[in-house]
Amino acid sequence: MNDEFDFNIDIDIEEEFFDVDLSIEDDLIENRYIKPKLYKKPESVKYYNAVKFVDEMKDKIRNGDRLFCLAAGGFIFGDLIEALAVQANMLIEEMTISTLSLSKNNVDSLENLIVGDYLRKLNLIISDYFFSHNRQNIQYVYDKLDINNSFQLAVASVHTKIILIKTKNKKIVISGSANLRSSDSIECFEIETNEELYDFHYDWHKKIIDTYKTINKSIRGKKLWQVVAD
Repeated sequence: MNDEFDFNIDIDIEEEFFDVDLSIEDDLIENRYIKPKLYKKPESVKYYNAVKFVDEMKDKIRNGDRLFCLAAGGFIFGDLIEALAVQANMLIEEMTISTLSLSKNNVDSLENLIVGDYLRKLNLIISDYFFSHNRQNIQYVYDKLDINNSFQLAVASVHTKIILIKTKNKKIVISGSANLRSSDSIECFEIETNEELYDFHYDWHKKIIDTYKTINKSIRGKKLWQVVAD
């Protein structure tokens, strides 16, 4: 696999927008075109549904295995992470997440894992669009997750939805269409226990984190030395 990545890609895309005239003649619709049905959003899937899902699949997450999942629109993807750690009694040495966006509920869930000692180190990559338009939520992320110098937040132009989980014996990759929060849309994702795939994804995630991190952890050491020097 190529170790060289260039994340400063400049793509010039000319977008063209069309005004849609919905006043199509009725006879034309009846003969050829069908008016779209009003989509009825499903009820939100509660945390206990994520628990039930994990209970059914946790024994299937073996090295080399891959699970493909199709979830209803109310599925809260972030709940899966907490349920997976708790129900499988999983000690996560390091978890790396890249997502377009997240909710306060997702942040609370990740905090639960850190405080409950299920998660030792967390790297979170979010989109620059979400960062610039949700400053209040970003402060909430710092307040809740910057615990014991175990958290790093990176901001970049990302649209990926990938979760990398490293335990003592496993390297798990979860990827798909879903952001951490519910999108009220049908989502699909894969869960694969694969060391090579994990290492590949971790390598380019780490490069983004090192370049676009927002927490200067070295400042702690500087402050400590000032205390000693004084």
